[in-house]
Amino acid sequence: MKKFVLIIFVFSTLSCGELQQVVNNLPGGVSGLSTQEMANGLRQALDFGIDKQVTKLTATDGFYRNELVKILLPEELQKVDQALRDIGLSSLANSGIKALNRAAEDAVKEATPIFVDAVKDITFNDAKNILLGQDNAATSYLKGKTSSSLYSKFNPVIQSSFGRVGADQIWENIITKYNTIPFVNKVNPDLTDSEALKGVYTMIAVEEKEIRNKVSSRTTDLLRRVFAIQD
Repeated sequence: MKKFVLIIFVFSTLSCGELQQVVNNLPGGVSGLSTQEMANGLRQALDFGIDKQVTKLTATDGFYRNELVKILLPEELQKVDQALRDIGLSSLANSGIKALNRAAEDAVKEATPIFVDAVKDITFNDAKNILLGQDNAATSYLKGKTSSSLYSKFNPVIQSSFGRVGADQIWENIITKYNTIPFVNKVNPDLTDSEALKGVYTMIAVEEKEIRNKVSSRTTDLLRRVFAIQD
């Protein structure tokens, strides 16, 4: 569905004539399908993607218990984690990993409008190329065109979430404890540089694959008619 997450915003801004050009260039034809129906179907697909996949990330354990997106410790912190476990502080180490994932869950909830806004600037040619491209065309476009700008907007959100869920205090305690262990090299990592944004891309890709490849996932008549052009 990621392909269609991107295209829906194009249909919101293009003229009727431009929309018809897109429709006319779609493979297999779309006889009987109006540009308005195309736009409505894509909007519906976007709604499904957010409701069914990205929203899952905002629930408790949305990241932590989802192996596709669970945030693990960066290399610098892996030695901290192992050192704490070696001295019998596994529960403290576990709380640190969970805190990172809790912050991501909170941040995605706050930042969903950022992800939506990120795809508004796609040009007509971009839209056509994505529609007619390979299965990963939308994914490649989204990552290539928006990841830097999204990160700059998302990073302040994750920083705020880190404090709101108490992850900052948990990790202050963890780092303080680690730095008191004899003979270790003291650390002071940037804990807010998370993998949360990557998780959003991953979950949108899940829904893209479902709608593109499984007719049974097109649960409304409009979705079935619009996405039949991809079969």
